[in-house]
Amino acid sequence: MRKCIVLLPFLASMVHGLAQSSTLSADAWVDSVFRTLSPDQKLAQLMVIRLSGIDPTTHRTVFYDKDVESAISKYDVGGVCLFQGDPLTQADHINYYQSIAHTPILFCIDAENGLGMRMDSVEGLPRQMMLGATGDTALVYRYGQLVGIQCRRMGIQVNYAPVVDINNNPDNPVINDRSFGEDKLKVAEYGVQYMRGLQEEGVMACAKHFPGHGDVAVDSHLDLPVIDKNRRQLDSVELYPFKALFRAGVGSVMIAHLYIPAIDNAPNRATSLSYNNVTKLLRKQLHYQGISFTDALEMKGVAKFFPDGDASVQSLIAGNDMLCLPGDVALSLEKINAAIKAGKLRWKDIDARVKKVLFAKYEYGLAQWQPVNKVHLTADLNEGVTDMRHEVAVEALTLLRNEDPSVFPLRVAARSAAAGGAKDLVGTGLSPEKFAKPRKIAYVGMGLTEDNAFSRRMRTDYDAHVYFFDYDLDSAKAAAALELLSNRYEAIIIGLHNYARFPAHNFAISQPAAWLLHQLQQKEKAVTFFFGNPYAVKNSCDARTMIACYEDDSVTQTVAADLLNGKFIARGHLPVSVCAEWKAGAGVVAPARLLPVAGAASLRMDALRLRKIDAIAREAIGKKAAPGCVVLVAKDGRIAYEKAFGHMTYDGTEPVYPETIYDMASCTKICATTMAVMKLYDEGRLDLHRTLGDYLPWVKGSDKDTLQLWDILLHQAGLVPDVFFYKETIDSSKEGNLLPGFFTRTPDSTHDVRVAGNMYLRNDWRDTMELRIVQSPLGPRKYVYSDNDFIFLGLVVEAITGMSLDQYVKKTYYDPLGMTSTGFKPRDRFPLGRIAPTSDEVAFRRQLIRGDVHDPGAAMFGGVAGHAGLFSDAYDLAILEQMLLDGGTINGITFLKPSTIDLFTAYHSDISRRGLGFDKPEKDNARRKEPYPCLSASPETFGHTGFTGTCVWVDPKYNLIFIFLSNRVNPEQSNPRLGSLNIRGRIQETVYQAMGVDLGASTKAPAPPVKKKRRHHKRY
Repeated sequence: MRKCIVLLPFLASMVHGLAQSSTLSADAWVDSVFRTLSPDQKLAQLMVIRLSGIDPTTHRTVFYDKDVESAISKYDVGGVCLFQGDPLTQADHINYYQSIAHTPILFCIDAENGLGMRMDSVEGLPRQMMLGATGDTALVYRYGQLVGIQCRRMGIQVNYAPVVDINNNPDNPVINDRSFGEDKLKVAEYGVQYMRGLQEEGVMACAKHFPGHGDVAVDSHLDLPVIDKNRRQLDSVELYPFKALFRAGVGSVMIAHLYIPAIDNAPNRATSLSYNNVTKLLRKQLHYQGISFTDALEMKGVAKFFPDGDASVQSLIAGNDMLCLPGDVALSLEKINAAIKAGKLRWKDIDARVKKVLFAKYEYGLAQWQPVNKVHLTADLNEGVTDMRHEVAVEALTLLRNEDPSVFPLRVAARSAAAGGAKDLVGTGLSPEKFAKPRKIAYVGMGLTEDNAFSRRMRTDYDAHVYFFDYDLDSAKAAAALELLSNRYEAIIIGLHNYARFPAHNFAISQPAAWLLHQLQQKEKAVTFFFGNPYAVKNSCDARTMIACYEDDSVTQTVAADLLNGKFIARGHLPVSVCAEWKAGAGVVAPARLLPVAGAASLRMDALRLRKIDAIAREAIGKKAAPGCVVLVAKDGRIAYEKAFGHMTYDGTEPVYPETIYDMASCTKICATTMAVMKLYDEGRLDLHRTLGDYLPWVKGSDKDTLQLWDILLHQAGLVPDVFFYKETIDSSKEGNLLPGFFTRTPDSTHDVRVAGNMYLRNDWRDTMELRIVQSPLGPRKYVYSDNDFIFLGLVVEAITGMSLDQYVKKTYYDPLGMTSTGFKPRDRFPLGRIAPTSDEVAFRRQLIRGDVHDPGAAMFGGVAGHAGLFSDAYDLAILEQMLLDGGTINGITFLKPSTIDLFTAYHSDISRRGLGFDKPEKDNARRKEPYPCLSASPETFGHTGFTGTCVWVDPKYNLIFIFLSNRVNPEQSNPRLGSLNIRGRIQETVYQAMGVDLGASTKAPAPPVKKKRRHHKRY
């Protein structure tokens, strides 16, 4: 506390002085500071010293604060490197040292995977190899941004990242999982994106370790590694990523401690101390003029050959700008001065490097330094980290082989737990679990002695029998475990946990564990997850089903459990080669998408404006308009934006993924029923001006007989909005109890219509429901939005085709288009974990509705009706809508004539905004206080908005598709916030603004009564 009080006058004077100097230009500021430096201060400006470390005896963090204070006070050292310690203590040191420094200090950190890599209380980010497993360069950029935000918040100007070494030696003991992988193109591209994210947040990036540290088998912390390659090999592989980052403008480079005879064959001459490497190769041949840092000079790779300050001298002679961790500052200064006197170094060169360092200090804000604000510091450093870990895991997890799709994804329903003894576990070495009888699913957690996030999910999701096999157990325990596990389970899930990061001693996976793993993997129903370095997968080259997970934290484990559940589709690719079959790039992923992902810029969209969608979606979740959502934007036949937010319910246990399937509610009308009607019209099998009685003989003689399909599609046939079929089945006098005779708890020959869990309706009640619609009152021919209109249309489709509505649209559209998620009755096709639950219904079914249609009327029709019942993920819907945008032909298949699409999607009413089946923007949107669906949607736009919190909108004027999916009705369908906050409309308007559309420009001209000739848009 006394030190903090003493600091206040220093900080005040420091801030005042820097505020004055900040008015100077860079040249003026650099010159003004340079003139105040003594010769030793100039030399010390080129040194970066260590603030903290790990005590080799106690293994605790130790701060060298007195040594650092002395070095700053006596010599004015130019940089301080942060290592271990908590953020608040580090911030105190940063503020204090900056306050006493003659020249602002460049604070550096070696934190390629975020500050959590060094600082306690801060969650770490995934290592670069996990990033290399993803296929999303934009994600790598955002990762770099997040690290940059952390550094800037902490008062750090330089992060020694990214690692752009190509890890082409699986036995590499120092780089390995710190690399993006073995593909030079990916390493270069991802390195550039990481660097840009970092530097655009005001933090200097550093390409390391030049000229390439990937192909070594010796740790340079312990000895000098040798790379015996010729210059042509180095140029084509190792140097490739560095050249890319140099061209992209990386602020600095770190020089490795390597012995490469092709560059410098002087005995024991590390590349960090080599004039041939630093001056000839880096500066003269590659023309890189940014700051060069040496790797730590305290490392044995140089210190054993150039001790006691000699490495500092040789580093400067080589041409380096800054010396990292030179050890004894005073001794280094003494030897450098001696080298200058001996003519080995020139002051002219030293002065130029000092000015380069000062320019960097100016560029990265030190001419106007402000103290680190400690309020909420740790929380700020952790903000966004968990989300980033989750996003990386979703993109990275790699399915390497899947020989039995009936086991993976694991769709077995959970079974109820039973208590009891487990004597058969005694003597196996496995942790005792108490079960009355064997389960159908087993989880073997290798390397575990207690539960983690994945094993807990195995218990809750599958009621699995969980076993632990620690790496300390012997062969006898392994044999006992195998005997216990054999022939008892439908499936055995295996997880490799807590193995070492580096390859020595087979990643510390014991021989008994490796043997047991191999034996278990021979079982037909075995699935293996490797939670850590993917090189360890070499233990399982013949596994039947294998997933590489790259990290072993709780977030990755949770995402892996979701992958096992089938909640999303694996899309990662192995960044390195492991087995003969699994080369870099391996991965079992979904077939190539019909609509590829494209960068916003290539679609002439503003990426920054598009990212405002994130804030609106998070606002919706924060204000409980919906527990989660998926947003998709496609333009010109490519996906510009696709992102999931939040969770399936407010308890926060099940994240939403882009593949999450939602109840589309009334969007069924346009994505199923209207599509079916369009096809039948297109084929001449349906006449829009004929009547219901022409297609449904059982309505003849009723007042519904003469209703024209044209009017029904426009919702102006006079039908009432709805008929509440379920009310006849409940006893309103007894708090809604179900009346006898309608439902059974299990299906039988007379009750086979699933309405919900443990609710099966009598088969003959469908006739009664159809009769109730026929008997419903008929009003005047005015616009009344009605579900009954589309129930009738669905029945017309079935009458014409002889197929149920779901079968017809599946055969006609969904299957040929490769729409795997879209359809009715999703419980029959997907694990429940992939389907978002809707309302916790209290009036009728009295349960949480999940995988059954939310609409009770559609449920009583067995989940298939013309007005509701369709489920889908966002991407599948985009395919369907793109087919309409492309004039009915996509991927070489013609589904509809352009004229049919033009007809159905145009305005066709003087009394409403409707098209035929499709909803459209209000015709006077420009004058409305609440435009629908948003202000800038053109009059050509068509689509629909669903009750459950969904919408699908297509704007042919801009070749644009906007899809929003949510379950805003969870848990209560009366939730009005999604509408009152106008979440869907605001997000849709944000899309138009990202395209540069003038606010409301699309709606300024009067809407035409009939759609104009179709624009044929170019597909890219």
